[in-house]
Amino acid sequence: MSTENKNAPKVTDEVDVALVGAGVMSATLGAMIRELEPSWSQMIFERLDGPAQESSSPWNNAGTGHSALCELNYTPEVNGKIEVAKAIGINEKFQVSRQFWSHQVDHGVLADPKEWINPVSHLAFAQGDDQVDYLRRRHEALKDNILFPGMEWVEDDAKFAERLPVMSEGRDFAAEKVAYSGTDIGTDVNFGALTEQFLTAAEASGTEIRYGHEVKNIKKDGGKWKITVKNVHTGDTSVVKAKFVFVGAGGYALDLLRKAGVPEVSGYAGFPVSGLWLRCTNEELINQHDAKVYGKAKVGAPPMSVPHLDTRVIDGKKGLLFGPYGGWTPKFLKEGSYLDLFKSIRLDNLPSYLGVAAQEFALTKYLITEVAKDFEKRLVDLRDYVPSAKAEDWETVVAGQRVQVIKPARA
Repeated sequence: MSTENKNAPKVTDEVDVALVGAGVMSATLGAMIRELEPSWSQMIFERLDGPAQESSSPWNNAGTGHSALCELNYTPEVNGKIEVAKAIGINEKFQVSRQFWSHQVDHGVLADPKEWINPVSHLAFAQGDDQVDYLRRRHEALKDNILFPGMEWVEDDAKFAERLPVMSEGRDFAAEKVAYSGTDIGTDVNFGALTEQFLTAAEASGTEIRYGHEVKNIKKDGGKWKITVKNVHTGDTSVVKAKFVFVGAGGYALDLLRKAGVPEVSGYAGFPVSGLWLRCTNEELINQHDAKVYGKAKVGAPPMSVPHLDTRVIDGKKGLLFGPYGGWTPKFLKEGSYLDLFKSIRLDNLPSYLGVAAQEFALTKYLITEVAKDFEKRLVDLRDYVPSAKAEDWETVVAGQRVQVIKPARA
């Protein structure tokens, strides 16, 4: 007797490559595959009605071209020595990204680079004797490396004020020592615009992009994968077969990998952390500041919480933001469900959740403190960077959702 479910949706399409999510990850991988295997067919599924609307959206991230020029968490101090290996590795990887983008521009895949990448200085900022001492030693450790050309060191108050007027107005230089180290070769990247250009080229080359389609399940079927997809507007369900599947679904990736039966994800858990920015609304202030300025994260805070004052270039217009501030919601995506966290808890990853609750008290305390902050308390943090900041010049905007991966004890 056949046990086949006659009501199960039939396979409607078959492709070589299926990409889940229409963000910068899927867009980039799709471009690489078209470069190396142009004959392979591709299909992209996106639950929202357009590309780059979650983490890749320009106001959902800081747009920093991460090359470790100013991000201090890449150069930890270990036993009194500044470790630079991670910073060098990060920089090398970003150079590869730039080479790939340049190649895509040269071959007409990407259009005007000014629409998605612009030069913006990257500066590391230190306050107080201890931080200034650390930053000076970091500067000395990096300045002669070919990947960090033109590194500038400034601790003179007058030079500091000339370069960073917004950060200097109202600052009591006599009360606390400040310094910065950095270079003018940094970049601001609009990952949303970059994604859109990649996907425009993808569609022109034959890739089908199905917006408003959510991948609900992935199952192995012989040497291929069966992908169950739901049209979020009509409720219709279809099945697509693919030889290769890439899950670029952000906070929903872990759940889909579980459904796909990937054994390596057993025991892994996710904890959602949302972000908030203070965005400047005063055009005069925006135009006076021209740099991405990164400081040091507070003790116990996750790396994504490193405070920074950022020049942005979005749709040809300058912007200025400060943050991020930690927030919390049980959603795994900005456009996700309030049940996401609770649905993710399973017997195999429950010990991972309990372990974090017991061992990461500093992180828990940080999140509670951040969530409790109101606008006035966020302004207090901002004034470490912009001492004369006024409430009427800033507004709160919600940034992207980041799911922090919790590794099992064995990992």
